[in-house]
Amino acid sequence: MAKNASHPARTTRTRGRRSPLASVALLVIGLLASGGTYALFTSSATADTQTAISADLVDEGGKLFAANCASCHGLEGAGSDSGPSLIGVGAASVDFNVGTGRMPMAFQGPQGEVKPVQFTDEQIKAMAAWVAELAPGPAIPDEKYLTADLETNYVANGAELFRINCAMCHNVAGAGGALTEGKYAPNLSNIDPAHIYEAMVIGPQNMPVFNDLNLSPQDKADIVTYLKYLDNTPAPGGLELGSLGPVSEGLFVWIFALGAIVAITVWLTAKSN
Repeated sequence: MAKNASHPARTTRTRGRRSPLASVALLVIGLLASGGTYALFTSSATADTQTAISADLVDEGGKLFAANCASCHGLEGAGSDSGPSLIGVGAASVDFNVGTGRMPMAFQGPQGEVKPVQFTDEQIKAMAAWVAELAPGPAIPDEKYLTADLETNYVANGAELFRINCAMCHNVAGAGGALTEGKYAPNLSNIDPAHIYEAMVIGPQNMPVFNDLNLSPQDKADIVTYLKYLDNTPAPGGLELGSLGPVSEGLFVWIFALGAIVAITVWLTAKSN
């Protein structure tokens, strides 16, 4: 009887013992809970920090705009008799025009001239952020569209797109050309890739806008790649003559040939005498 009575107690102790798997499960749950809480806290803190930085950037841009641009574009960027409205032009327009020295303009003319840049990159980004807050508009392009890969077929596609959409004004080699009423298409050699992309997006001055329905972001990136290819590839024919095509080349040959004829005539005349 005593031996048989010991079995229920042993069974009770066995049922009350915690399984090793339960300890592991509790440990995993604890780690997940603490990790999730930390991640939530960290992401919230990062978001708050980025918001604070953005607000400071916009505030700094507003001060720079009021001091340097408001006399023409108005304190709220709505424009005046001296300058157009900037509402809706986006950060890309500011980065292009200020980043190339076209703005502020030195004087009113057919188009803004490229000049030495008057602001630092940080100041330009601050003003761009302030203008972008006025209304939605084209943003500064992503870096992935500005890295030219010269070893791919993007160069060929960019060359074809450039010939179709840009060469009639900028010349097939990007050398630029004259337009009407004192305007001109600028030379595109050694231009910052961001400014090339932004010009296609915003259509500055006489240039049309190429939105994503006309040229996709990758198409614009291919055009950038083609222009960088021209910058990095020497002319296979030797002297470029301004890359202005058959006019300058024909004029050079004509002048050279005419000079050669005159020189030979003078030499033969002198020899005969």
